[in-house]
Amino acid sequence: MHDKLIQKLEILSDAAKYDASCASGSAGKRKAAKTDKTGIGSLTGGSGICHSFTPDGRCVSLLKILMTNYCIYDCHYCINRVSSSVRRARFTVKETVDLTLNFYKRNYIEGLFLSSGIVGSPDHTMESMVRIAKSLRIDHGFKGYIHLKTIPNASPELQTEAGLYADRLSINVEMPTQPSLNKYAPEKDLGAIHGSMNTLKDKIAEHKVEKSYKGKRPPRFVPGGQSTQMIIGADGSNDKVILSTSVKLYSEQKLRRVYYSAFSPIPDASVVLPLKPAPLIREHRLYQADWLLRFYGFNLDEILHNDMLDMEHDPKLAWALRNRHVFPIDLNKASKRLLLRVPGLGARTVQKILSIRRYAKLSWMDLTKMRLPLQKLKPFISVSDYSPAIHLLDSSNFEQQFKQPKQIELFGA
Repeated sequence: MHDKLIQKLEILSDAAKYDASCASGSAGKRKAAKTDKTGIGSLTGGSGICHSFTPDGRCVSLLKILMTNYCIYDCHYCINRVSSSVRRARFTVKETVDLTLNFYKRNYIEGLFLSSGIVGSPDHTMESMVRIAKSLRIDHGFKGYIHLKTIPNASPELQTEAGLYADRLSINVEMPTQPSLNKYAPEKDLGAIHGSMNTLKDKIAEHKVEKSYKGKRPPRFVPGGQSTQMIIGADGSNDKVILSTSVKLYSEQKLRRVYYSAFSPIPDASVVLPLKPAPLIREHRLYQADWLLRFYGFNLDEILHNDMLDMEHDPKLAWALRNRHVFPIDLNKASKRLLLRVPGLGARTVQKILSIRRYAKLSWMDLTKMRLPLQKLKPFISVSDYSPAIHLLDSSNFEQQFKQPKQIELFGA
């Protein structure tokens, strides 16, 4: 690659790192000196390569870039807003296609995550992104993964066309409520964003119906579904507001995934933003709660305390500590619903327990063979040859054994 393209790649891959909606983190790399761009182990060509995880746990490498970081909007939380003084760059359609193919053929990546600032108009920007995906698929027979960020307020026709070439589409709500958007992203409208999601939801459903499509099967259409991102801690929304928004997005817009991104101060920050970053543990707890709501049969009020999640304990353990009267649970008799509420038991383990106990009673030895977190499980379960000590759950210092040690600050204030 020539120097100008490398410079564009550095700018536009760095600008893309703030988007968490492909579940990826930048591939760790040592920055090479400006005069040391070649040689064994040089990672200069790795700009923009990040890791994403598929639903079955596989880790894939993606080229994660913006088409441009020019933007006509002035969203306060965005480093690429129109009033920011960051360096600007823009890839052409051909440059983006060539870059993706070049990285793919060298086995650096398995796909593309493409977002963009809004330049010209939403339709103009979306049309260019669609041309990139279409060129990769049609002109070059690209079979790798493509994730496109759909542009708010772009026409439904362009968003629908994007779905013919992308594996996943996403549009970020960014904030859980319209008042928060009014304050931090005044050009964005939550109703319009939901409308775009509904358009794609209906198209996805339409292409899933088993019927002929002009005499043949319907064409593939966004097989990976839709996702979105919310920024946590930039506004004053509590965890109940955030998770209520997520529950609504999952049920009404049929989103595949909601990503949570803890707010972190950005260079050249707007004065309306907080000075301190949001705690990463809050982001982590929201992901855990999201999982419980989707796959473990919990409802929102069960896992919240005063409209917030417990930062000391994971949401399932926090629920168990508040509901000690439910325990211990007999693993040989309890329903699936109760088994899923035992701290330390995941959904797959519960399914395994249900299968085993059809033929035999579970013993402590069986649990050891399953390599379960027994220290965590001990107070909450019973099996054929084990029950927890009497009054263990009622002891005054019971919660103390589950508290995580706080990390020591390496540097003073």
